[in-house]
Amino acid sequence: MVSEEILRTHLQELRRGTAVVASLVALRRPDYGYALLQRLAAHGFPVDANTLYPLLRRLEEQGLLTSEWNTEESRPRKFYRISDEGETVLARLLDDLAAVQTSVAGLIEGDDR
Repeated sequence: MVSEEILRTHLQELRRGTAVVASLVALRRPDYGYALLQRLAAHGFPVDANTLYPLLRRLEEQGLLTSEWNTEESRPRKFYRISDEGETVLARLLDDLAAVQTSVAGLIEGDDR
């Protein structure tokens, strides 16, 4: 029987690998960090804040996201959106994800190549 710890570790690794894709897709519509956390969770993709905020900073440093501060509300919020470079990278990541899904489906179905 597989321990819960082993399962949790592998699920975490799987989600960590797709957090970039999920965030870039979601940020095609500009949003701030907390709202992004909620939106990802609402779509069945819960991400911890301690994972998301460093990820957003890294993606911004890489030029895949842009950000701006909205100071019109009582509390300033930093809004993120995908950049043109981010769209290019996302397209490649989505292509690769689709290829991985196809490969895994073939393995599950027992396709011989």
